[in-house]
Amino acid sequence: MLEGLDFVLIGLAAIAAGAVNALAGGGTLITFPMLTWVGVPPVSANVTNTVALLPGYFGATLAQRADLKGQEHRLRWAIPAGVVGGLIGGILLLNTGEELFNELVPYLILLASGLLALQDPVRKWAAKRAATRGDATGPRSERWAAIPVGLAAVYGGYFGAGLSVIILAVLAIVLDDNLTRLNALKQFVAFATNTAAAVFFLFSGQVVWSAAAVMAVGALVGGVLGGKLAGRIKPSTLRYVVVTIGVIVSIIYFVR
Repeated sequence: MLEGLDFVLIGLAAIAAGAVNALAGGGTLITFPMLTWVGVPPVSANVTNTVALLPGYFGATLAQRADLKGQEHRLRWAIPAGVVGGLIGGILLLNTGEELFNELVPYLILLASGLLALQDPVRKWAAKRAATRGDATGPRSERWAAIPVGLAAVYGGYFGAGLSVIILAVLAIVLDDNLTRLNALKQFVAFATNTAAAVFFLFSGQVVWSAAAVMAVGALVGGVLGGKLAGRIKPSTLRYVVVTIGVIVSIIYFVR
C-alpha cells in the first residue's frame, strides 16, 4: 500500500521524467525505478508507467502531425504494425512472471540506457543516409517494412524505454526519406505501440491507479517545465545525465 511520501516521490519522479522527455527523452529510466523503489512490483510498475506516460506521447505526436503530409500511405501499415507489436509485447510482459521479469529488469534498464546514449549518433546516421538517397516522398512498395517495425514495437510493448531510437533506426534503414518526415512517422508508430499496450494493460488488473494518476499530472507539469527550459539546457548533456542514472540504477539492481 502506497503512502503519502511514496506519492510525493512518484510525483517528483514524474515531473522530472516529463521534463526530460520534453528535452531529451528517457523519462522511463526515472519513473520506473522510482515505482519499484517505493514497493510496486516490477511488472505492475512497468504497466503503470506505460499507462501514466501515454498522454505525453499523444502530445508529442500532435506536435509533429504536420510532417506526416504525404505519408498517409505509410500509416496504413505502420500503425497496425505498432498496434500488433505493442499488444504482443504487452502479452509477453504479463506472461513473464514477477520473478523472471525482476531478473530481466537490470538488463532492460542497461539496454534502454545504451539506446538513449545512441540517440544522437542514430539521428546523425539517419540524416546522412537520407541525404545520400535523396527525398523520396511518393508511394512505394514499402509494406514489407511493417515486419521490422512490428518487431521493434514488441520491445516497446514489453518495456518501452528507448523505443523511439529503435523505431527511428529501423525506419531509416527500410525507407527512403528525410529525417524530419521519418521522425514524425516514428512518433506515430511509438504512440500506436504505447496506446495498444496501455489499453491492453487497462484490463490486466496490474495498474496501480493512484500512482498512475499522480504520475500523469506530474508528467504534464514536467512537460510544461521542460518546454520552458528548452534552449537553456543542452539536450545531449541532459541525455547523458539520464544515461548515467540508468547505468547506476541497473548496477544497483544487479547488486540487489
